[in-house]
Amino acid sequence: MKLLKTVTGLVLRRRITTYQSRWVKPDGLFKVHPLVSQALAENKPVVALESTIITHGMPYPHNLSTAKEVEAIVRNEGATPATVGVIEGQVRVGLTSEELDHLAQSRTSVKVSRRDLPYVLSKRLSGGTTVSATMIAAHRAGIPVFVTGGIGGVHRDGEDTLDISADLTELGRTPIAVVSAGVKSILDIGRTLEFLETQGVCVATYGTSKNFPAFFSPQSGFSSPFHVRDPEEAAQLIAGALSLGLSSGLLLAVPIPEEQAAAGRQIQEAVEAAVTEARTKGVTGKDVTPFVLQMVNDLTKGASLRANIALIQNNARVGSRIACALSTQLGEGRLEERHQRGEHSAGSESNVVVIGGINVDFIAKGKTETLRFGETNPGSLFQTFGGVGRNLADSLSRLGLRPLLISATGADPSSDAVFKRCKHMDMSGVARLQQQSTATYCSIIAESGEMILGLGDMDIHQQITEEYVSQFEQQLSSASLVCLDGNIPVSTINYVCSIAAKHNLNVWFEPTDSDKARKPFLSDAWKALSYTSPNLAELRAMNETLGFQTPEVLPSSPDEVLALAVVLARPLLEHIHCLIVTLGANGLLVCGEHDGGSVNLHPRNQKRPRKLCALHYPALTVLPEETANVSGAGDSLAGALIAGVLQQRDADSCVRMGLLAARQSLVSPHPIALTLNLDSVDPSNVHPQQWAKPRFMWMD
Repeated sequence: MKLLKTVTGLVLRRRITTYQSRWVKPDGLFKVHPLVSQALAENKPVVALESTIITHGMPYPHNLSTAKEVEAIVRNEGATPATVGVIEGQVRVGLTSEELDHLAQSRTSVKVSRRDLPYVLSKRLSGGTTVSATMIAAHRAGIPVFVTGGIGGVHRDGEDTLDISADLTELGRTPIAVVSAGVKSILDIGRTLEFLETQGVCVATYGTSKNFPAFFSPQSGFSSPFHVRDPEEAAQLIAGALSLGLSSGLLLAVPIPEEQAAAGRQIQEAVEAAVTEARTKGVTGKDVTPFVLQMVNDLTKGASLRANIALIQNNARVGSRIACALSTQLGEGRLEERHQRGEHSAGSESNVVVIGGINVDFIAKGKTETLRFGETNPGSLFQTFGGVGRNLADSLSRLGLRPLLISATGADPSSDAVFKRCKHMDMSGVARLQQQSTATYCSIIAESGEMILGLGDMDIHQQITEEYVSQFEQQLSSASLVCLDGNIPVSTINYVCSIAAKHNLNVWFEPTDSDKARKPFLSDAWKALSYTSPNLAELRAMNETLGFQTPEVLPSSPDEVLALAVVLARPLLEHIHCLIVTLGANGLLVCGEHDGGSVNLHPRNQKRPRKLCALHYPALTVLPEETANVSGAGDSLAGALIAGVLQQRDADSCVRMGLLAARQSLVSPHPIALTLNLDSVDPSNVHPQQWAKPRFMWMD
């Protein structure tokens, strides 16, 4: 059995490698996004997504928000999203944020199926790809898993009209696994399944039943030939199909989630009424689907749109887990193959280590200008996941890095929820402790977005001890950067700083409040820090701890704030390579070594006399009514700035990446926005006129 598994893995990998290498050279009609290419090259999971749902499936802005939410779900599950579309005559596998915006708002986008591709490309048009066109592009790029809402099928009366979706014939000739909610009930489901059988398409329901779903209904009255219980079984099915070299694809039908089933029944009744109305009015051919969908949306007062979005999101979760399971199985096969050849791996070590806290966050936002203490105030309450260490690791993970997070949680339901949410992160350094509670934090913010009060139960952070962290000394001593969260014990900070001094490591210290900002400065440990990112109050606390004179009251005038920040940063730069002083609405002050009209952010190899300067960057505008959460903006800024530094970007790009990430965090209910990715923080996607010129200030 072991030998069979190895042989099967070898055959499958050769087929996938061949199938990818045929299309390595890009051409003028086909382009794969660099992040997708990188993931494929590293055999990481990738999920293809179609774009007709953006151009023709939903009204703006629901289409755009849904597309970005689905991509975020794929990333959260540990896979790379690859939305397919056509932009000015070029098939794109992996759309940028700007390209998604373009398709979502365009009124001239074409609906692109296999039939339409030659014409659309020759005329340099833009459009959304249907299931069939997306399958072609995904197969060409080498992506084996594709997620959609529902596929097309044989239309009712199809035996007379021969109105059969190209999705079905594409499934018969393109080896892609399509994850969908079955087919829409407006179609002839029985004949659709018969046609798929004729095309040689393997059909399986995902779950414990063989009931074939009909989009809004978990049961269509028909059965799939097979079913797979979980992602691992689904991945085995896909691997088997690909290893055989079959030219046909397979369909994995995912029933509507249980919590949506009631709404699904209501929608199904509306569908039947809309189909009857279409027949009465003589609506035929390609006009049937848009007519029915519009009427269903009207009849259900928008419930069908909400259910549609929920279905697509559920399919994205399931499809991403299947893609990850498939990637894992292929990875295990590669390890087995290496073992057969007598090769051994020392294991891959994380290049970045983050040590800090994990929290379950509760964000309470008032709905009135002022909050009355001692009374019940109208507002909204939202649960998410935070903690400075977790936020930094989350941000870095979304921006192309793979940091090792060293932290501690309880062995409780809150911890289960954290690990489920953080599947895209390396959590192997997180201790789950019995008889301990996972840290919780509650932030109360006014309607304006200003934080009124924060409450935290964070005793477990003290369990991130020197003794526990020392188990990871090998990873620490070889890391390109170690990030420390001010919540961890002083002894742990001192230990890491001693390792940094011994091995000449770069350490980033992220203070969390004025008291915790003092921790490294209680001894000479601070001299081993390379970077720190305090706000003005935290910077003052650092100076006070070192015995320097500081003002009792912080200024409010922007010019006075900047002047004080420069004065307080200067003594720390005797040992710290670079300070990033966050000034809220007054922007950001980057302090360090002068380098060609900017500040040198890149890690230094040795200490030397330096000419010091500071650059002030104004904040990006976020309206008060847009502000949803203020707890993660600083962590988002630091994470994106760190990612830019480690990716060898210039200082200006690094800072602007941080500012863009902070803005995303402020308008998201989550501390780290689920939509955060390299494309969303790419400064080149922002019009140059939106960037204010930084102000240059000398220190020496």
